[in-house]
Amino acid sequence: MKRRLEFCMSACLAVLLGSAAPVMAADLVIAMPNWPSGQATANILKVSIAKKFGLDAEVKELGTLNAFVGFETGDVDIQPEVWQPNFGDIVKKYVTDKGVAMLGAHSVAAWQGLCATPEAAATIKTIADLSDPEKTKILDTDGDGKGELWIGAPTWLSTGIERTRANSYGYGANLTLFEAEEEVAMAGVDAAIATARPMVFYCYAPHHVFELHKIARIEEPPHDPAKWKIVGADDPLWISKSTAATSWDAAHFQIAYATGFGKKHPDIAKFLDQVDFSPEEVTKMSYALEVERQAPADYAKKWVDDNAARIDGWAKQ
Repeated sequence: MKRRLEFCMSACLAVLLGSAAPVMAADLVIAMPNWPSGQATANILKVSIAKKFGLDAEVKELGTLNAFVGFETGDVDIQPEVWQPNFGDIVKKYVTDKGVAMLGAHSVAAWQGLCATPEAAATIKTIADLSDPEKTKILDTDGDGKGELWIGAPTWLSTGIERTRANSYGYGANLTLFEAEEEVAMAGVDAAIATARPMVFYCYAPHHVFELHKIARIEEPPHDPAKWKIVGADDPLWISKSTAATSWDAAHFQIAYATGFGKKHPDIAKFLDQVDFSPEEVTKMSYALEVERQAPADYAKKWVDDNAARIDGWAKQ
């Protein structure tokens, strides 16, 4: 009996000591955006870095602005998809002025604007059409007499810019601009297509929606820098102080990483500079996560296995 009691006490002590043991921190932190391609890329980088450099990364869902703040504080090491011109001011502040972050050598060409389903595109072809209540009433789904337009997720900087564009062009006065997570909005697009309901929404490419549906882009005047004045998002009134009565400038996105991390791990910094995804690959990432419902971590493991030789090339010093 005594021996059994001693055994139980020893076992309980071992459990208590084990539960009190400190959790080992990851070797680095990768900020993960809340859109599909960014989630896929963050996990691809995690798996690749573990495989080639033996470092364990924590993938942490974090907005781009907070990621750059993390570069400066040392809490974040990598952000996989920094969009410009969206975050041009942030890049200038943290990369050019403060020098606490670096941008990867390769970028992916992109664009953004407004798109329409086929039923909407038959009536609404240009940005000027959105200011015509007689035309936009086809977008009314709740019977209040005003059409609805999805402008992006609540945390996206582009969402605030789209609100600015609506105010600057004037169509914000006769449309209800709503914000929702991308997954919800894309489900709405799927439903609109399936039921032949007109819908206009914020869109960007590379993106899987263009693989799924026949989508038309709303025509706009060419980008005019003189009509595009976006105040820094650190100003709480930045949307009301900004103007953007023109189309977006040509966009691109690229990896960013903390300067301090690059100095500490120059081999990984060089690796990040070699990563060169194509727009087609980014579209496939978006499709896999959003349409096929693959988990980002599972998708990344398979992607790394299927692209082993390419990753070897990125890691070659």
